[in-house]
Amino acid sequence: MTLGIQPADLGFFSALAGAGSLSAAARELGITTPAVSKRLALMEARVGLSLVNRTTRRMSLTPEGELVLQHARRILGEIDDIAQLLGASKATPQGLLRVNATLGFGRSHVAPLISRFVRQHPQVQAQLQLSVNPPPLTDDSFDVCIRFGAPPDARVIARHIAPNRRLLCAAPAYLARHGTPKVPNDLTRHNCIGIRQGEEAYGVWRLTSGRGKGATTEAVKTRGNLTTNDGEIAVRWALDGHGILMRAEWDIERHLKSGRLVQVLPQCHTPDADIHAVYPQRHQLAARVRAFVDFVALALGRQAVAAP
Repeated sequence: MTLGIQPADLGFFSALAGAGSLSAAARELGITTPAVSKRLALMEARVGLSLVNRTTRRMSLTPEGELVLQHARRILGEIDDIAQLLGASKATPQGLLRVNATLGFGRSHVAPLISRFVRQHPQVQAQLQLSVNPPPLTDDSFDVCIRFGAPPDARVIARHIAPNRRLLCAAPAYLARHGTPKVPNDLTRHNCIGIRQGEEAYGVWRLTSGRGKGATTEAVKTRGNLTTNDGEIAVRWALDGHGILMRAEWDIERHLKSGRLVQVLPQCHTPDADIHAVYPQRHQLAARVRAFVDFVALALGRQAVAAP
């Protein structure tokens, strides 16, 4: 008997894990439940490990099963890439699409776009993972990462999606109590809401005044009694009047329009945080990746144009 995982096992095990039960997998695969159980048992016998915990009502993967599933889905995705590179399915986006995005922006903007995308392309299976920091560029866990700023790495493609500015803002009530900063150094006397994200120096805000050759940049060391790694929480604290916040315009635009937040030091500029779709070069011809990046670029580009 041949030992180990066989190629046909990959699609079977991925379908089984996605179905959530032997009976559901049987319906999806068009075979009987005993046939699914027998095939799983043969697969486990070949690898010499239990891959699935079975109960009368449900099943769950063992740690070894989770490992098999992770690699099976990656390999199946690469097989889809090969087919699309050969022109077998360029016209129809299909297969597994793994997307990574930041917590707040992922929830508010990327997740709704994925919902609309898979409705248009039902043959795509999308997985969205949100994280505080973007995954390493050498990590093969994702097909597309939506991130702020272009990575300085030639091994990946970074497509510019939409412009984005970081702005300083605060609630009118806070400014009424503590005054409005006039110059960057005034921030040292204010309560500033901290966000620990990415690799940027925590608590240091770089503000540029002027344009061209006359521009000057100051690195202001801020302080404050509130810190979080979640931008959405930081915005809520700013709305509650706790202090001054630096946040992407995409996240606070509606609050600026309503007057619940007002811009602070509008004459100063912070480092750009334009939105990019980042993906490995080998995925650039995959229909599902191309279609998704085009879809996101069009949708977010329209929002950027509509903003004042």
